[in-house]
Amino acid sequence: MTIDVYTSTGAKKGTMELPPMLFDVEVNTGLMHEALVRQQSNRRNPIAHVKTRSEVIASTKKLYQQKGTGRARRGSASANLLKGGAKAFGPRNERNFTKNMPRAMRRNALFSCLTTSARAGRIIGLDPTAPAGSAGQGEGLLATGKTKDFVALLVKLPVSPGRKIVFVLPSHSEALERGARNVPGVKTILAQYLNPEDVLGAHHLVFLVEAIKVAEETFARKRRGIRREEEEEKNGKKGVRTPSKASSSSSHPL
Repeated sequence: MTIDVYTSTGAKKGTMELPPMLFDVEVNTGLMHEALVRQQSNRRNPIAHVKTRSEVIASTKKLYQQKGTGRARRGSASANLLKGGAKAFGPRNERNFTKNMPRAMRRNALFSCLTTSARAGRIIGLDPTAPAGSAGQGEGLLATGKTKDFVALLVKLPVSPGRKIVFVLPSHSEALERGARNVPGVKTILAQYLNPEDVLGAHHLVFLVEAIKVAEETFARKRRGIRREEEEEKNGKKGVRTPSKASSSSSHPL
């Protein structure tokens, strides 16, 4: 799968092949949903909080006698049935919404999200280096870090200004991040911190050329190592012959 690569002046430079281990895998929508719910749950900070009967400041004296009044039985004023009393089964701010997920499942969910975006044509490449014959034009955005230069770049790129656009960087770029932070709907993240929410929520993903290499080294390299270890274990088990029960019983001294 290939994507179009553009220069920092908005001109199309060529195409680039995407790593198939990240952008061309079998899509698992259920795993994508599970990873997205996990990410949002782990970010959740509960604020709503109600008091229990032990926390409500009220007299514990019985309001009136048990019998003879014709009214319902009443105990203390902190009961949850009375106005100003406690709340039963209400939200508490110490509730834990954290969800766990194995690393392999998290990465497979991310690869499914990247594959979905790539097949939908929402990923483009950006080469920040200056093109030949136009010295200074390509480096204007990275050198100045001005918002007007960044907006001018967005207008020239095949993206939709005003929609959510995510720029994936290989490393921190102070000028680029400063130029993009005041543009509504634009977000910059590092390639090491790619996540399902930003990938699925973006109308366009703009990868810097080096960011794709960093993402491949971060995620696919460890995956290759795991596969290599599994293959070595399988080959090792096939090469070693285990003694049968008959041979082991015959060789026994008894």
